[in-house]
Amino acid sequence: MARDSQAALVALNRFGFGARGGASGDLINAASDPRGFVKAELSRPNGVLLEAPGLQSTPQLGQAVFAYQDQVKQAREAAAKAGAPTEAPADQKPGLRRNLSLNAVATEIAGQMAKAKPTDNKPADNMAKPDAMQPNAATPPVAKPAPQPLNVIQKTFRAEALARLQRATLVECGFTERLVVFWSNHFCISASKGELARIWAGAFEREAIRPNVLGRFADMLKSVEQHPAMLFFLDNQQSLGPDSRAGQNRKRGLNENLAREIMELHTLGVGGGYTQQDVTSLARIITGWTFAGRQGQLGVPGSFVFNTNAHQPGPQMLLGKSYEPTGLAQGEAALADIARHPSTANFIASKFVRHFVADDPPPALVARLRDVFIKTDGDLKAMSTALVDSDDAWKAPLTKMRSPYDFVIASGRLLARVPEDPGSYLNNLNLLGQPLWSPAGPNGFADTSATWAAPEGIKLRLDIAAQMGARLGNNIDPIDLLEFAAADAASIETRRTIERAESRQQALALLLMSPEMQRR
Repeated sequence: MARDSQAALVALNRFGFGARGGASGDLINAASDPRGFVKAELSRPNGVLLEAPGLQSTPQLGQAVFAYQDQVKQAREAAAKAGAPTEAPADQKPGLRRNLSLNAVATEIAGQMAKAKPTDNKPADNMAKPDAMQPNAATPPVAKPAPQPLNVIQKTFRAEALARLQRATLVECGFTERLVVFWSNHFCISASKGELARIWAGAFEREAIRPNVLGRFADMLKSVEQHPAMLFFLDNQQSLGPDSRAGQNRKRGLNENLAREIMELHTLGVGGGYTQQDVTSLARIITGWTFAGRQGQLGVPGSFVFNTNAHQPGPQMLLGKSYEPTGLAQGEAALADIARHPSTANFIASKFVRHFVADDPPPALVARLRDVFIKTDGDLKAMSTALVDSDDAWKAPLTKMRSPYDFVIASGRLLARVPEDPGSYLNNLNLLGQPLWSPAGPNGFADTSATWAAPEGIKLRLDIAAQMGARLGNNIDPIDLLEFAAADAASIETRRTIERAESRQQALALLLMSPEMQRR
């Protein structure tokens, strides 16, 4: 039974998000057939898709942002005409960062909801109060500030976050959800970029990542690079072919951000055989890839469009191959070839193994997945299956540190706490340095243990674990919970530490900080 429990622990922690508490029986189910338990999710491709009431498409959300911005503008103008001071939304005030702490998001929404109600015109505390001091004094009328519209951006972000958190908490194993997290971080955008990025962050993952997680890499690449969220994040809507009609009229040229990150971070990787000239060529090829603006002159506002007037005319040489001037098809052909490049196969396989198995990826396993990627024309389901079928993926010790997202999800699953509000999860992720959909740069969050095992990070995890213990410990037996988490695969040290705890609250905190919960 010990060997089976250990394999079950690998199945749940390495490939999923850990065992669920309650009556799930995850550890027992995984122990009976560890590899089959993990691969079962791969046979349910529709299970990767995420649909929830109220979640809207990217164009719908784009139009919602445009409408919200118009409402804010109108409210300001009305306030100015009435002589009342205007107040910008919190995420637009000078001196404030756009990537606000998520703890402040709820406060911001509540504040804006309060502003939407009629004000009572009470004077500020630091001003003279004529009525109170001189009951008969006549006071001039004070103009009421115009109501501020509800911030649909934050409301949408939280709804998208809740849907993702609930899925990760409820799913049986979590392998496909872990694949979503991997690819979403690989092709990352940052919600801190601005209003469009924040409202589109969840839709980007639902529309560009999830449908392709078990499909072909080339299809995911195309879907990602043509998504308005990625085009906005890397400024491709600002890129104009120097010889295009728009480029000549506006005296503005290329923006190479998207082209560079496609080659460096999304496909070939550093040292993948491309040059600066290739970056420039790809930037020219994908000029005109943009999204329709609020006026809808090129298409439905917020939808991907190809702007011929912004596209650089003529053939382009990329990675030794000439691409004829076929408009949108020119860029799609270039992406398809880059997706099949040997450097892409090696880069993706290495990063995949690093995420799932070890910070120093076993070369033999990388080579195996690279070969599968090449032979199957980038079939990601085949690559995922090959990973689970490999003995190397099961023999490697569970030494990788769980990321903050892994940690909060694994804790929620074990405690059988299905989130009804994303607030505490988002706050904890922000505190631990991995705010949801908001990496500091286009390279995403780091995927190595050293990043998350720093002393300050461990201290913060302990604080969160202690808070969970204080809140829930009275109603939970940590020893029983350890059986759900690891059974007889738990180390003697972990078991003794929990048994010797001074209270149930302390024991629960120690369980959440144990190697069985922190390592995968």
